[in-house]
Amino acid sequence: MTPNTFDSVEARPVPDTASRLEVAGLVALLVFTVMSTLGYGFFALHPENLPSSESALRFYNISFQFFAQLHILIAFGALAIVLVRRLEAAWLPAFAAVYLLSFVFEHIGTGYGIPFGGYEYTGLLGARLGPRVPFLIPLSWFLMTLPCWIVARAAFSRQIALRVGLGAMGLVLWDLALDPAMSALTPYWRWEETGPYYGMPWMNLVGWFATGTVLMIALERLGGDTLADRLPVRWMAAYYAVVAALPLGMLGAAGEWLGIWVTLVAFSITGVAVMIVRVQIGEAALVTRAPTVQSGKAS
Repeated sequence: MTPNTFDSVEARPVPDTASRLEVAGLVALLVFTVMSTLGYGFFALHPENLPSSESALRFYNISFQFFAQLHILIAFGALAIVLVRRLEAAWLPAFAAVYLLSFVFEHIGTGYGIPFGGYEYTGLLGARLGPRVPFLIPLSWFLMTLPCWIVARAAFSRQIALRVGLGAMGLVLWDLALDPAMSALTPYWRWEETGPYYGMPWMNLVGWFATGTVLMIALERLGGDTLADRLPVRWMAAYYAVVAALPLGMLGAAGEWLGIWVTLVAFSITGVAVMIVRVQIGEAALVTRAPTVQSGKAS
């Protein structure tokens, strides 16, 4: 019998630490993120700093249009290094499921306003898959869904409901910075009805959590222990932080401290809640394993 993809992957030794190539991919993403943030703060927010030559202005216009697209592609490249090196082709079913499901949610959302609220993408994110959704958008969902799932599984290795909820919350926390940066500061998408938080309706956060929950369940079904056990948790956490640094950096460059504080406070509250739940689960497990005592004798 020919071994399946998972069997062939499991037969290989799992590196305990990130390789130089994996680190290099993460560093490249970080460098691009820093350069993009500096460019946004120095040129986009202060057009007077732009050189007056026609070629310089043309270069800036092209850079502004494509920097978000390049960020997604470079982030995918950094993640693909880890996935291919450690999993070969075993990650592709999970990737296909997350891409397809997130596209469906985005396609319905841009057409009917469910579950995020009414919105539309502008032309800044490039070619579209269908009439409304840029093909890079489902890719960006995968880029952050996977690290959220890996970190959540590390936090709650046995409680599937808790890790699915935590993984979905990780996506919501990312959007607290992403949406202000990409819809309020820059016009990558527009809301049909504005809300109190940088023009974003609160329904959007509910939609992100619902979508994230579905995506986490898909990873649980298609990834399971095989993918989770072979991917480095610390690298994935660092990757999540670097990707989230772009919208946070843009907010900081624009002086929009409300978005930064809301994001950081939400992260802190979530982190404290996770620690409390982990302690309670540990105590409950300890009580379950302890012998009961009746009439002075252990039962």
